Amino acid sequence: MPESRLRRARARVAAAIGASALLGTVAVAAGPVGTAQAAPQSPAAADCSTPYRIEQKLDGGTTWRMCWHYESNAGLVLDKVSYQPKGESAPIKVLTSAKLGQIHVPYDDGSNEYDDLTGQGFAQGLQQLDPAECPGGTIKTVRVPDAWDPEHPNVKGLCATTRARGHAYRMGTGGFGAGEDNKVYQLQGKDLLVYTVNQVGWYEYITEWRFAGDGTMTMQVGATGTLSPMDYDAGDGRGWPIGKGAKDYATSHAHNVFWRLNFGLDGSPKSKVEQYDSKTTATSGRIPKTKTTRTKVTKELAGDAAPARWWRVVSSAGKNKDGHPRSYEIVPGHTTKYQGRSFTKHDVYFTEYNKCEQFASNNLRNCGAGAGKSVDKWVNGQTLKHPIVWVNIGFHHIARDEDQEPMPLHWQGFQLSPRDVTAMNPLTPPALSGHNGHTEEER
Repeated sequence: MPESRLRRARARVAAAIGASALLGTVAVAAGPVGTAQAAPQSPAAADCSTPYRIEQKLDGGTTWRMCWHYESNAGLVLDKVSYQPKGESAPIKVLTSAKLGQIHVPYDDGSNEYDDLTGQGFAQGLQQLDPAECPGGTIKTVRVPDAWDPEHPNVKGLCATTRARGHAYRMGTGGFGAGEDNKVYQLQGKDLLVYTVNQVGWYEYITEWRFAGDGTMTMQVGATGTLSPMDYDAGDGRGWPIGKGAKDYATSHAHNVFWRLNFGLDGSPKSKVEQYDSKTTATSGRIPKTKTTRTKVTKELAGDAAPARWWRVVSSAGKNKDGHPRSYEIVPGHTTKYQGRSFTKHDVYFTEYNKCEQFASNNLRNCGAGAGKSVDKWVNGQTLKHPIVWVNIGFHHIARDEDQEPMPLHWQGFQLSPRDVTAMNPLTPPALSGHNGHTEEER
């Protein structure tokens, strides 16, 4: 977009906040971040005061707990995320913190390139949510640091609610028939959903964090809003015709979204990282065989996804009831890798913790001579003792007629899937609780 992108965004947000203030609809109930008085807590509650605490018990007995705060560039940050399925006497600590690490937006024609978090006022563009956008949930008031309208820094902009996910599981016990002995075990699950909406220019980003009863976490960003009316160029040969005929071409661009995850499995930052690769060998006349090998990632790594490759972060401090180390597997969603910048050429990064390293590109802090301003520069051979995980998911946006108007959401994201966090499916019904390990039908 042209240089007016930020000015237009500020004008639109400031006008919206001002109008809401005149109508008396901007809540100011919550105090500034970091100054709210601590409320009494149960021993299992997240260690933060009530306005900054999220706790939800889901169908099946799982409880998720976390704290939150709001930063002047990253926006929403989730802290001290824990997971307590039924049968566990205490919460299992999972993440020390989780937040967006950057939204990098380069344009195909080379005219513009943006770092929306650290250069375009992403956090200041927090949008006020209508109650209809948070059905059955709670909209929390956020004090926005460095608000564009200093007289109205408080925005009712954080939704915590639940949302149906469909089948959590289904299992029939009667074989292929449907006779009297056939019993179906099934559960329609719900997720805890935490989200914000942030406006940058003509785009609105919906940042979702979903937490399921089986321990799965889903992180995704959806882009909506409208196409910028200033980004049309009929002669560049790179866009897509929007509107009647072939007169107006919307400029194509990329959205490269990074997440920064600081694991604290079982309360320790000293997690281990492992990479798994599977190789299938075909021999004429025989069924192919597949072998999976594990590689311990002991030093910083810029990792590339492959059809038969995956990574997991492993606890060094706790095991499940079967004696297996707890871990979370990184499950990337669909991505379009952008090759134009060195920091977007890899799918995951594992870096040693450094408080200064906060954003995947255009990192604002001065980390010292030669440290670099992007995540790829921080992969320099350090031993991983306290790994930070960076996940990069790209989307190449070639506009279409249907993007007008409003633009339908296009999502990009990934999952963290529990691997041996519990000894069995934490949602297992009582009748099947003895089916752990090798079982055979009675004859």
